[in-house]
Amino acid sequence: MQRRPTLVLLAFAATLATGALPFSGGPLAAQTEATAEVAVVTSGGLAAAYDRLAPRFEAETGIRLVTAYGASTGGAPDSIPVRLVRGERFDVLIMSQAGLDALAAQGLVLPATRQDLASSSIGMAVRDGAPLPDISTPEAFAATLLDAESIGYSASVSGTYIATELYPRLGLTEELAPKSRRIVSERVAAVVARGEVEIGFQQVSEILSIAGAAYAGPIPDEYQRVTTFSTGIATNAQNPVGAQRLIDFLSSNEVAPTIAESGLQPAAAQR
Repeated sequence: MQRRPTLVLLAFAATLATGALPFSGGPLAAQTEATAEVAVVTSGGLAAAYDRLAPRFEAETGIRLVTAYGASTGGAPDSIPVRLVRGERFDVLIMSQAGLDALAAQGLVLPATRQDLASSSIGMAVRDGAPLPDISTPEAFAATLLDAESIGYSASVSGTYIATELYPRLGLTEELAPKSRRIVSERVAAVVARGEVEIGFQQVSEILSIAGAAYAGPIPDEYQRVTTFSTGIATNAQNPVGAQRLIDFLSSNEVAPTIAESGLQPAAAQR
């Protein structure tokens, strides 16, 4: 397993030199070694894989993970950016690459600690037991959207793409927007499973784990938007060494099969 303790310690040393980290004093090693837990916030795209891997990491390291969940973007009260603005403190952030880069630009994430973990495609969900619509071609996909009585999409990266880029590209905004619903603080597939919307779009990994929903397949390549999910250490992390151990674990070849089983393409397999 690849380890990068020197990288993270150098990054934090540089940040400490600027006065950006609110440590209460004492050597960095003493601060982190005394902390037996790592605070994590993850977006839904990697949540299924993370939830399976977290107990394994805890068992191997003795470090307790304290985990919160939220969207990479958007203004929902539990979204990661809003949590940070509210003053919630985390050691590790797991979210879309674009969202993490935006936080790094604001000085909230140490850029040198960023690590890509996996990439994800957008898929479509229907209620379990319902016929699986044909979305295998651009023409069939557009017809399915037009035929659907209601459509759900996420309040994060994939949903923003669906509403602001895909609909206009299809030339169907007027037809689709009135019957579309932005799903906030919940998995789109869960809303589909309850029958509140007929079809829904979200990252494939966020569909597969929802009971009562069926995965209809990815949207056509011509309209697909692949999202990279990345991780990094917050500038005000209280346990940066433990945080780096978690990042090394999640980005290792050893856990790549578990990430792949959740519907993602592990970055470790591409390195």
